Amino acid sequence: MKTIQIGASQLKASAVALGIMRMVRLDTDAAANVLETVHDRGVNFIDSADIYGNGDSERIFGQALKQSSLKREDFFIQSKGGIVLDPEKSSGELVFGQRYDFSKQHLIATVDKILQRMQLDYLDSFLLHRPDPLMDPAEVAAAFDELQATGKVRHFGVSNFNPMQVEMLQAAVSQKLMINQLQFGVMHTGPIQFGLHTNMQDTASLNHDGEIIEYSRLHHMTIQAWSPYQYGMFAGTFIDNPKFPELNAKLQELADQYHVTKNAIATAWILRHPANMQVILGSMNPQHLDESIAGTDVTLTRQEWYDVYFAAGNDLP
Repeated sequence: MKTIQIGASQLKASAVALGIMRMVRLDTDAAANVLETVHDRGVNFIDSADIYGNGDSERIFGQALKQSSLKREDFFIQSKGGIVLDPEKSSGELVFGQRYDFSKQHLIATVDKILQRMQLDYLDSFLLHRPDPLMDPAEVAAAFDELQATGKVRHFGVSNFNPMQVEMLQAAVSQKLMINQLQFGVMHTGPIQFGLHTNMQDTASLNHDGEIIEYSRLHHMTIQAWSPYQYGMFAGTFIDNPKFPELNAKLQELADQYHVTKNAIATAWILRHPANMQVILGSMNPQHLDESIAGTDVTLTRQEWYDVYFAAGNDLP
């Protein structure tokens, strides 16, 4: 298993992580099997959020970890918080936010509930899930300090933040923000397109993300790529999707060449980027997970990386 360095720390983690958003679909036995499967393949990083399955994904995870042959120390366990669910719109796996809340009271209560559900004494990292326009950096700093001082959280980061949002928060908190979790993959390449189309006036030249990849590299923040096989905003997967024949043909060609699957090539495409990203895998199917994890053993050539980028509908200026 390829490993990456988390942020500017000395912590090493697997290049792919298991995201447990869909663990709400499983019973405890099946969830324990998933944990043991990924651990056997070298995955040592778990990603969660308090809203996944309205909390039930974390509850099942906690039960599964206890039931499995694994120990707490076998995983770097991360969760996210700061989204308040709308109870009238949210049900089971389908959840919707009512507001974002980075108040000290909410963040501390959120971590307490996460630890209770997951049956843990501490989180290795805690991320702010989505930017809160009402964020008071000083209040977040107070929450982080208390969470760290009480031993409940060891490291901190953010999710879906742009560079200036990171800067504003980092100026207030004493802990180094180590992680920014962002949507990125073969069909979500906006940060790359913007860089390639610098000094142009076409749509691809629009800066939606504030040079987030370059910023993260300069500041030694680990980018965690969520929904790596999706196109659009949860529109669906591009793998084996007839809407993307050219892309799937290229993925299959490379999969045959490297004796892996298309999912593995899509994983390898992200990992080939020099930013040392970590890929969040969301499947709860052990076979599919194994296929995607195989991508950590594939190193695409520069031309192969560009060929996949072109097959996804992109170009060079």
